Amino acid sequence: MPGALVRDQHGEALRLSELWSQGPALLVLVPAAFSTHCTAELGALAHDVDRFDDAGVQLAALSCDPVPALRAWAEERRYPFPLLSDFWPHGAVSRALGAFDEELGTSRRLSLLVQDGRVRWSLRSPVDRPRSPAVHEEVLDVLRGPG
Repeated sequence: MPGALVRDQHGEALRLSELWSQGPALLVLVPAAFSTHCTAELGALAHDVDRFDDAGVQLAALSCDPVPALRAWAEERRYPFPLLSDFWPHGAVSRALGAFDEELGTSRRLSLLVQDGRVRWSLRSPVDRPRSPAVHEEVLDVLRGPG
C-alpha cells in the first residue's frame, strides 16, 4: 500500500509514501465527494488545518471518486489539502487498507496517522456517521506523546 499510486484532484500522480516522506500524515478516507457527512468532515479539517500544519502533519483525503469530481469538490469547498482518487483500479488502496465497501463501491470511513511508514493511530467509523472533529485532533496528542 505505501507504494500505491493515486492521483490528486489535479490529476497529478502521487505515491502514498510521498505523503509521509517529510513527516507524519493524516490520511482520511471518505465515501463520497459532495456528500453531507464527507463535506462536513473535510470542512472541519480545513477549518483546523493550521493546527495540523503547525504540528507538521500533512493532511490528505482519499475517496473512490474520479479526479474530475474531486477537482470540482476541492474548488467549490477550497480544501487546503490534497484530495486523492482511488478510482482506478477502483478501490485498490481502500481494499488494501481493509476499507472498501463492496456493496456500495466506496471507501469506508477510516483515518490513519502514518509516521515513518508505520500507522501510529487509526479510527474506523460507520459509513452513516461522520467523525467528530475532535477525534482527528487526537492525532496531535499522539504526536506529542505521553505527559
